[in-house]
Amino acid sequence: MNKVIGILAHVDSGKTTLCEQILYHTKSIRKRGRVDHKDSYFDSYDIERQRGITIFSKEGKFSYNNSNYYLIDTPGHVDFSTEMERSLKMLDYAILIISGVEKVQSHSETIFNLLRENNIPTFIFINKMDREITNKQDIIEDLQENLSKNIFDFTNELKDEMSNELIEFISEKDEELLELFFEEKYNYDLWIKYLIKLIKELKVFPCVFGSALLDENIDILLEILDKLTITNYKKEDNFVGKVYKIKYEENNQKLTLIKLLQGQLKVKDEVSYKYNNEVVRDKINEIRVYNGEKFTKKDIADAGEIVAVKGLGKINVGQQLVSYNNEDDFKIVNDNNFHIIPTLSSKVIFAENLNIKDIYNYFKILENEEPSLNILYNEELKEIQISVMGKMQLEILKKIVYDRFSVEVDFGPCEILYKESIKSTAIGIGHFEPLKHYAEVVLKLEPSKRNSGIYFESKAHVDDITIGHQNLVRTHIFEKPHKGILGGYEITDIKVTLLTGRAHNKHTEGGDFRQATLRALRQGLETVENILLEPYYKFKIEIENEYIGRLISDIQKMSGTFHIHEGKNNKSIVNGRGPVSRLMDYPLELISYTKGRGRISFIYDGYDECHNTEEVLASRNYDKDNDKEYTSNSIFCSKGKGYIVKGEDVINYMHCEIN
Repeated sequence: MNKVIGILAHVDSGKTTLCEQILYHTKSIRKRGRVDHKDSYFDSYDIERQRGITIFSKEGKFSYNNSNYYLIDTPGHVDFSTEMERSLKMLDYAILIISGVEKVQSHSETIFNLLRENNIPTFIFINKMDREITNKQDIIEDLQENLSKNIFDFTNELKDEMSNELIEFISEKDEELLELFFEEKYNYDLWIKYLIKLIKELKVFPCVFGSALLDENIDILLEILDKLTITNYKKEDNFVGKVYKIKYEENNQKLTLIKLLQGQLKVKDEVSYKYNNEVVRDKINEIRVYNGEKFTKKDIADAGEIVAVKGLGKINVGQQLVSYNNEDDFKIVNDNNFHIIPTLSSKVIFAENLNIKDIYNYFKILENEEPSLNILYNEELKEIQISVMGKMQLEILKKIVYDRFSVEVDFGPCEILYKESIKSTAIGIGHFEPLKHYAEVVLKLEPSKRNSGIYFESKAHVDDITIGHQNLVRTHIFEKPHKGILGGYEITDIKVTLLTGRAHNKHTEGGDFRQATLRALRQGLETVENILLEPYYKFKIEIENEYIGRLISDIQKMSGTFHIHEGKNNKSIVNGRGPVSRLMDYPLELISYTKGRGRISFIYDGYDECHNTEEVLASRNYDKDNDKEYTSNSIFCSKGKGYIVKGEDVINYMHCEIN
């Protein structure tokens, strides 16, 4: 039985140490390393050992009883949590580590909520129980209050039979079990079967107390994990896989890490995926199974395994791979719907004697590995912008660029990533007809649900514009982020409908529809009211009641909303929502005035209307009419010469008819 297990934790909770112990106990490694000794098995990069934190997710493999386990060690620092969240899409089960000293920390709560959101059954390991300051009952109460009431201590359970407390606890989660409980009918194997089901349904979260550093109760955790987990992968079906990660070797050869969801994958097999809306067929040249930085090659991989393959040239993180040959049967699933999204941007700074195109290409390689970087190149300003989670990530990126490409770069100040949208429906018209070129596109732009992104559909008739040209329009809508007209920020939350279009049998080329599409999009934006959007956080603050007045005043000043719940021990729980720009530095202030006793956690809560639009746009100073990359003007042709028609006048010159 193949099982994929993720190890997750708030930074410094002992995650990498637990991974070392699991691999050592299962004889997957011969020697246990330590983070503080800079010799841990998974944190193999110099930069990770120097910092003492996990930056890149790693894969390991071990066997226990009759199952093969694929272990994913994920980053714990908030700045690298986008990679952590991508790992969740691969997991069958998770082990969440909680420090018995600090108890539930802000990022621990975020991770647990993400696990539930992704329906991942979760086991909890309470680490650092060798410390004298830990109190088991206090920890259980903290877990049940901040994570789930359905957490139960399994440390001394399941050896031969269940305790009465556990039987009573799980019987409350299922009607059939409750009936058996009242009838005093207890069969160990039957109740274990029900327990496995309840864990799968996220109705029970087993926890184990121990110490990874001192090797306490690691064997109990392994036994419970093995006994209470089950998968049912089918290797007889057609191959389907999902891309989990991309990385490059020193020779710049691309490695694609995938999880096999069903079927088998063999060396020399051909597989299909989509690139720019076209189906691509590539041959698998090599299959590897990684254990840390070491790997073994194999000829066949089965469903439920995580492997690295060579041969996939254009595939991206999150895409699905299939063995199908028929495009009509090909259903692509690009699951890139994430909760953790960078809300900051920074400019790349480098020496004038360096070629900006080279720098851009280096960062595009890094973006292929870490899609959330969202690299943007401004041709006019000769600037490269990246999206980031925080300052720590910038420090690490600086070192990575130097180590991998031998180039020194720096970064400008972190700035909030704003976006733009529209308030009402618009019709956008774009015409591109210099001599011997021709394309016209008519789009309808409609505001869509907040945080829905860009959606495209075509209602054009094939008699007016062919399917091939309709697909070209679609491609150009999604080929890159498009600028809004307020501050030149990325547009979002818009439904784009192709109403009609026109081509010329002789003169139309593919690039003509790109020009017409971009002009139509821009022209439509200029005909309606546009709005500025900014990122928001949901927050949860635990604070002593003596500071509640100060907190309420601060939240109001930060343009936030909130509601208060009465907590225990003269404390209150404050839940709310507010702009990232105002909240991002508040944890330090909270810690300061509560003398370290206040606790705050954030989770990204999408974009909403900006609370200080005028202030932001005044500092941005964007001139939409002088943006050479985007224009609402169209080009028409008369008597062999092209001429420009301004966006507001193009409706009087257009060739298509709008019904």
